[in-house]
Amino acid sequence: MVPEVIDVPAALAAEQVKYNGPAGHAFITALPDLAQSFLDRWQLRLDGPSMHGVSALVLPVTTADGANAVLKLQILDEESAGEPVALRLWNGDHAVRLLRHDEPTGTMLLERLDPTRMLSHLDDVHEAVLVIADLLTHLTALPAPTDIRRLDDIAHAMLEQTPRALEHVPDRADRRLIADCAAALSEVVAEPGDRLLHWDLHYENVLAADRAPWLAIDPKPLAGDPGFELLPAIADRYDPADVHWRFDALTATLDRDRARAWTLARVLQDCLWEIEDGRPPDPRRLETARLLRI
Repeated sequence: MVPEVIDVPAALAAEQVKYNGPAGHAFITALPDLAQSFLDRWQLRLDGPSMHGVSALVLPVTTADGANAVLKLQILDEESAGEPVALRLWNGDHAVRLLRHDEPTGTMLLERLDPTRMLSHLDDVHEAVLVIADLLTHLTALPAPTDIRRLDDIAHAMLEQTPRALEHVPDRADRRLIADCAAALSEVVAEPGDRLLHWDLHYENVLAADRAPWLAIDPKPLAGDPGFELLPAIADRYDPADVHWRFDALTATLDRDRARAWTLARVLQDCLWEIEDGRPPDPRRLETARLLRI
C-alpha cells in the first residue's frame, strides 16, 4: 500500500509536550509511522483532514468494505486504557461503537460520527441538558467491570490532598467553600458506587449520528456513583440562573442528596487540579458549588 501523508496538527503536538513532557514528544514523533502501520494492517484509507483533542490524533478513514470510520491514536495511560473496555460493554448503545482495538498501543477503530454536529452547537441548552440526562441514564445502567479505575480510590486521594491544597487558596470564602465540598465528599465516600461512569460527558463529547440522534464519545471510565457525572452538564455553558433547573433535570432518577454531594466532590476535584497546576479555582465551578449548597 502506498504510504499516506499523515498530518499531525501542531496544536496536538504542543498539548502533548505540555502535559506529558518527553513521553508526549516521543509519542508525537512516532505518530506518523504508528498511524501508517495501522492504515496498512487494518486496510484503511485516509478520508479527510486530521482531527484531534487534547490527547488523541483522530483520522477519518474508509475501511476495505467502504465503511466510514475513524482511527484514534493516543498515549496508552490509566485513562485511555479503560476506554475500549467501556465501549465494548456499551456496544453502541448511546455511545460510539468500537470496531477494532489494538491492546498494546491503545489504538482504536471507531464508527464515524458527525464532528460538525456537537451537542454544544444546540441552541436550546435545556434540550442539551435533557440529552445528557438521557445518555447518563443508559450509560450508567451497567455495573463497572473489575478492571476499571475506582471512584473509591480517587475520592480518598482527594480528601488526603485537600488540606495541603487549601494552603494555596488565599481567599477565605473560597477556602471555606472548597472545605465544604470536601466535607460533602466525606459524607458519601464510604459508598462510592459501582456503576460504569463516562466521567467526561460534556457537551462537546456528544455527537450526532445517522443511526441515533446523539452518541457519547471519549469516555474516561470509572466505577462509581452516577452523581459524579453531573457537573459538566451543570457548569459548562454556564448560567447561574439555570443551575437548579439543570440539577433537577439530571437527578430525576437519582438520590438527590447523594447526587448533590458527589457533584460537590466533582467541584473539589476540579479545584484540586487547578491548584496543582498553579492556577486559582475556576470561579464558575465555585459559584456552582455555592448555588448547590442552597
